[in-house]
Amino acid sequence: MRLEAYRNQLNTLLQQHQYLSASFGDHRRARETLEGLEGASAEGEFLIPVGGETYLRGSVDRGAHVLIGLGSGVVSEMPRPQASEMLADRIAKIEEARRELEVQMSELETRIEALSQRLEAMTRGATRTDDVGGD
Repeated sequence: MRLEAYRNQLNTLLQQHQYLSASFGDHRRARETLEGLEGASAEGEFLIPVGGETYLRGSVDRGAHVLIGLGSGVVSEMPRPQASEMLADRIAKIEEARRELEVQMSELETRIEALSQRLEAMTRGATRTDDVGGD
């Protein structure tokens, strides 16, 4: 039962790791986009994805603020450098959480392996006892 509980816990940690990895990628792309806009020409045209493989044509407004989600459906408007810094902080926190999860997963994998080996040894011992008792 303990082995099954460890495996379930490991599966949950793997799902959390996948979620954090996806979030990390989203935040990194958002920051790279904001930083890339700094060097873009004012006359340049961009395609802005709005979902469902649908895009809007747009251009860069150097003075425009960025809308950034703060959580729980709350959005704040702030200057581009401040939003980029906020994204950088989030990226660092997400990466730290991923590293902590990876340590937990490694420890759990070690426990699973040790418990599996103990169960296997007990099973082999029981099989040998059955073989000796049958003679």
